[in-house]
Amino acid sequence: MAQETEKKVSAVSQVFDNIINEIIEGQLRPGDRLPTESELSEKYHIGRNSVREAIKQLQAFGILYIRRADGTFVSENYNQKMLDPLLYSLILQDHDWRYFVQLRSAMEIGVMCLAIDSDRREESVARLEELVHSMEKEVKRARPSVDRLLELDLAFHETISSAVSNPMVDSVTNYIARLTVPSRRATTRKWLKDKNENRFVDLHCQIVDVLKTRDKSRIEEVVEAHYAIWSSI
Repeated sequence: MAQETEKKVSAVSQVFDNIINEIIEGQLRPGDRLPTESELSEKYHIGRNSVREAIKQLQAFGILYIRRADGTFVSENYNQKMLDPLLYSLILQDHDWRYFVQLRSAMEIGVMCLAIDSDRREESVARLEELVHSMEKEVKRARPSVDRLLELDLAFHETISSAVSNPMVDSVTNYIARLTVPSRRATTRKWLKDKNENRFVDLHCQIVDVLKTRDKSRIEEVVEAHYAIWSSI
């Protein structure tokens, strides 16, 4: 029984991968209608039940959609659900936060390069300055809130990714941000415990200054400094 289930899962994966590969290679394009289940079954030499299950999975991820009486089609529009498999695969891997730090740092460098050249740079800088001002107010309180500072930090980085005006960049960076919330909370707590809250604010100010002056030569240095404490948690 277990072997039969394993074979079915393997067959479903084959159909799933075959359809994805055909989309990547341009054999199936956005808006194209897929062959029928029986045609796909014959094409891939795999049972119709496995074909049906693979199509259900692709539909759940927003890659395919079904139009009643017309058939199954390749999605024409980007859907955030398409990134769910990436999120799940990252969650299932070992939670070594150093890998997330490296990934998030590399992405931040690229996103800042794009944000500097964005038409929305000026309005984004204005919003970032407001967030930094809120950070300054919070750290001056008698008992700064870790959750409030984390909220401001997340909004700060979301503002940078939104400035790029690319929904895929925005979605990917926000997904990674969600995964890193636990370690970022621990980092923020450490900042406060070590009485290093002014440094916390200063590092955010440096990022704003780079975007304001459009100084791409400083991006890597500023981002690495920003994530240095995080990587040590």
